[in-house]
Amino acid sequence: MSDRGPKALTVAAREEESYCVLPGRADRGLLLLCDHASNAMPAEYGTLGLPEDQLRRHIAYDIGVAPIVRALSSALNAPAVMTRYSRLLIDPNRGRDDPTLIMRLSDGAVIPGNKRLDAVDREKRARRFYDPYHAAIRAIIDQCLAAGAPPALLSIHSFTESWKDFTRPWHVGVLWSDDARLAKPLLDEFHADADLIVGDNEPYSGHLEGDCLWQHGRNRGLPNAIVEVRQDLIRDERGQEAWTQRLQRIVEKIIAGLGPSTETAAHDLRKTAWPQAAEQARDARLEKGI
Repeated sequence: MSDRGPKALTVAAREEESYCVLPGRADRGLLLLCDHASNAMPAEYGTLGLPEDQLRRHIAYDIGVAPIVRALSSALNAPAVMTRYSRLLIDPNRGRDDPTLIMRLSDGAVIPGNKRLDAVDREKRARRFYDPYHAAIRAIIDQCLAAGAPPALLSIHSFTESWKDFTRPWHVGVLWSDDARLAKPLLDEFHADADLIVGDNEPYSGHLEGDCLWQHGRNRGLPNAIVEVRQDLIRDERGQEAWTQRLQRIVEKIIAGLGPSTETAAHDLRKTAWPQAAEQARDARLEKGI
């Protein structure tokens, strides 16, 4: 089927309060996600009591990723779902019952507007800003399935070049859990570039129960992975363009070679290491405030 043919199946662009959908082909075999696209806040929340400069830090969003996801979506003709508000308001890349869903402390910064949050306020934020984002992802996956093309889910994130006293050597990392269908080709392609230092589940673990790809990828039997790009490489337009071009080339190649995937209600995955790995990743997140 031609991309421009009259039978082309498309996901329409959509703007909602807590997220936006970028248009693309429902039969493309790919759905892009951007969980931490923005450092914006709804007007009534102000800055959550933080100085403005704190909202420009990585604690508020994933620096550099939004322009990349927008450009990738357009270049690949693939739909994308992007958040519109800061992860400090509520983090859509967490389970709904995760203790780090709304952070009170993040990388040394106390979040005054979250410090005394009660259960009622937490639920209000979840219903308004968290649930609609995940509902949109589910709806687009359903559209892709109806088009006969179960999508691979690729989530784009970024990470700081240092953590406390540790300088992170990786230029890019691939996070995954127990489904290597997308992660392994990504790792192979990145490793093929001699200029890149590549992290396999670095700088974070992909074993995170309840997170976005756990909900929509692992639980639905769809290929899934997170690509994490180091922030100093994508802070400016030049870096963003370079990484967009690199990712476009790599993802086009991988999606063409993936072939059809299947969605099952009870996908048969290698579960032996999952509980322990997930618990360790959750403990590390709580300890670091990330």
